[in-house]
Amino acid sequence: MNTDSLDLDSKQGRNLIDYFLPLKCDACSGIFCADHVAYAQHHCGSAYQKDIQVPVCPLCNVPVPVARGEPPDRAVGEHIDRDCRSDPAQQKRKIFTNKCERSGCRQREMMKLTCDQCARNFCIKHRHPLDHDCTGEGHSEDEALQRALELSLAEAKPQVPSSQEEEDLALAQALSASEAEYQQQQAQSRSLKPSNCSLC
Repeated sequence: MNTDSLDLDSKQGRNLIDYFLPLKCDACSGIFCADHVAYAQHHCGSAYQKDIQVPVCPLCNVPVPVARGEPPDRAVGEHIDRDCRSDPAQQKRKIFTNKCERSGCRQREMMKLTCDQCARNFCIKHRHPLDHDCTGEGHSEDEALQRALELSLAEAKPQVPSSQEEEDLALAQALSASEAEYQQQQAQSRSLKPSNCSLC
């Protein structure tokens, strides 16, 4: 066997006789040894055409398709949220049952977030009337003005104390009078004692 006729390793210039089989890169068609045949090892310029990896769902072991340029984590996360058939994923979907009713939003929440004006369910991001372009039945200007006047008049009226407040006031006054009487008795008892005590 003539060793001069063997191709040289394109990466290092080594004779391929040192390695069992010469390997051809399927992307750039270069000949490499077993150590350098991987795309990353020989910095293959055509690797983007062939190096396509499909992530696998960690729960159900199903391949998840990913569009070019899209992060695989996002695709796997969406798969788990929507399509995954594993028990943990289905349990999670049962918890998050309240779907946002804003068009184009697919978010689900644990609890209902109902708009006060239109009585529809929304996610946290779209719960405020301005965030979901609320078309609920709001008050007209006259109704709003009337409501504001009622509230301001209610605040302006003097508060009539309730029976509980009256009882509390009477108790507080009785306690205050009792304390004043006790202090007066203490003062009188001090004045009657002989003054030979150094502490009095």
